[in-house]
Amino acid sequence: MEKYNEKTAQQFLTKLENWTFLNDGIEKKFEFKNFNQALGFIVQVGLLAETKNHHPELFNVYNKVTIRLSTHDAKGVTDKDFDLAKAIEKLF
Repeated sequence: MEKYNEKTAQQFLTKLENWTFLNDGIEKKFEFKNFNQALGFIVQVGLLAETKNHHPELFNVYNKVTIRLSTHDAKGVTDKDFDLAKAIEKLF
C-alpha cells in the first residue's frame, strides 16, 4: 500500500475540490444550511464509509462538518483515502 506525502499527494488533491493535506491526512470542511442537513450528511458519509470498510474522522459543530481521512494501518494517506474522498464529493 503506497503512502503519500504532502508533495506526492498533490497530484490527487488537484482533482478534489478544497481538500488539503494536513498531518498525514487529507481534510475538507463542509458547511450546510443548518444542523439537520449537516447531521444527514454525516449519516450518509458513515454509511458510505461502512461499504468501503474505511472510516473517516468526522467533526461537527452545528452546520459545519470537517472530514479527515487517513489510513491508520499505513499511518498516512493512501489510495483508500482519495477513493473515499471522491465518493464523499458525490454526496455533497
